[in-house]
Parts: sequence; C-alpha cells; structure tokens
Amino acid sequence: MNEVRRGSLFTVPCVELSRQELNRDTLGARILGGFWVGLDVRQRTGSTNVDLAAAAEAGAPEGSVLVAEAQDAGRGRAGRSWVSPPGAGLTFSVLLRPAEVPRERWGWVPLLAGAALASSVAAVAGVETWLKWPNDLLAGADRKKTAGLLAEVAGDAVVLGIGLNVTLTEAELPPDRPDTTSLALAGATVTDRAELLPAVLNTLAEEYESWRWHGGDAASSGLLDAYRRRCDTLGRDVRVDVPAGDPLHGRAVDIDADGRLVVDTASGRVAVAAGDVIHVRPRDDS
Repeated sequence: MNEVRRGSLFTVPCVELSRQELNRDTLGARILGGFWVGLDVRQRTGSTNVDLAAAAEAGAPEGSVLVAEAQDAGRGRAGRSWVSPPGAGLTFSVLLRPAEVPRERWGWVPLLAGAALASSVAAVAGVETWLKWPNDLLAGADRKKTAGLLAEVAGDAVVLGIGLNVTLTEAELPPDRPDTTSLALAGATVTDRAELLPAVLNTLAEEYESWRWHGGDAASSGLLDAYRRRCDTLGRDVRVDVPAGDPLHGRAVDIDADGRLVVDTASGRVAVAAGDVIHVRPRDDS
C-alpha cells in the first residue's frame, strides 16, 4: 500500500472528508429487503472473496454481501494482489447461487457484473465508462482501469468480488500500473460510496435475475448486446496473453454467445475464453 503524500492532485483534507466509514444500518436500509438478504460490513479482512467462499460452503444464502473497508490479501485475476487505502474505494463480494443455469454458462457472471458496474457507475458518478474484456471497468477521457472483478466457484455457488477505486489520488495508485485511475481522478461528480454501492448492487441484482430467468442465455436476456455496446476492446488491435501458449495478435471483432473474445489473427479467427488483453491501437469506429 502506498503512502498518502501531500501535494498530490487532491489535498489530504479533501480526501479525508470523502472517506467516511460505511455504515451498515444506513446501507442495509437501501440494499436489503429484495434480492440482497444479508449485509456484513467489516473494517478489515484478508479477502472478501475468501471469507464469503467459506460462508458459501457453510450454507450462506444467495444474496449475501460482504463489504470491507480494507483488505490485506485481496486478489485480482491471474493471482495478482489488490490493495486500496481504507475508505478510498469499494471492496466487496456477493454470493450467487445460479442453480437454474447450466454450469457451462456460469462464465457469464463476471461479464454480467462488469456490464452492471459500468452502467450503474456511469449513471451515479457521472463519468463515461467502458469495459475492457473480460471485465475491467474503464473510466474517464483516458479510459483507464478503475475497477476489476473476480468470480470464483465455491461448491454450488459463485462468489463475485469487485474492487472499485473511488477517491484514490495519483500518489495512491500503484506506481507500476500507469493504466489505472479512480473515479475522482476521472472527473466523477459523485464519489459518495454510500450512494455508489446500493446503485451497483441494485443494478447487479436486476441484471442477474433477468439472466437467470433466461437460463443463463446471454443473447435472449439482452446481456450479450448490452456487453457488446460497453466493450471498448471491440474494434481494436490487441495482444492477448493466454494462459498457455504464445500471445495472440489481431483485431478484436466480436464477443460470442459464450462470452469469448473473437480475434481475427493472421492465421485465422480465434475465440479466446481466458487471457489478458492489451489494447494496441484505438478502436475502429468507422
């Protein structure tokens, strides 16, 4: 975790005023009562995903939410670490049990969450948002990463973790990740976490229940088209670092019905199920 340094883009007093602790009772009144049935707000934990996965194995119900002001062992995709100063972001996990959906369609959960996060943040925070495949949230004129998602299967459940940078200053961003930003740095008009979290959760619940009602069919539920509209990767020349094998180079041309990124390469069209994408050139929107 980086130190907060004076002289950054935002003054320290301004940042402190925007980092009030989340209140469980206040949040609960805005979140609980529908799909979300349980809310736990902690000052600190190792990983909200790990904690909620253990709760899932012990029988915790779908619709459980775990929020932490700080994580000591947060994780991103590909085993990367993820940390944030206390109160500077939203760090939470939710428990889903999509029993009606065939398991081969569960891979849509993180993409669904990414689309819900993008639309809700844009509506509440007043910033433009896009998605970098599969589920990184991009914001601001520079289209830098401001959130990441990690979905993990825990028995018959899916634990979905979200980390959203809200009021991090330039000094608090990872020095080795110049492609990251926060909502505040991206020009957000609203950075109140007590407003952002209910908006994200309510939108996520709506999108998830629609997708589940359609048996996980992303096309018939409208999820596929909604994701394509938000996906900043489409139309770009990309490099895709896949888990095994050489990187792929080509033009990202589509998201298929399974949520895979379709890339036109020199040797033919390839559908990628997992990998890290690097945007090589701007989108071709002509």
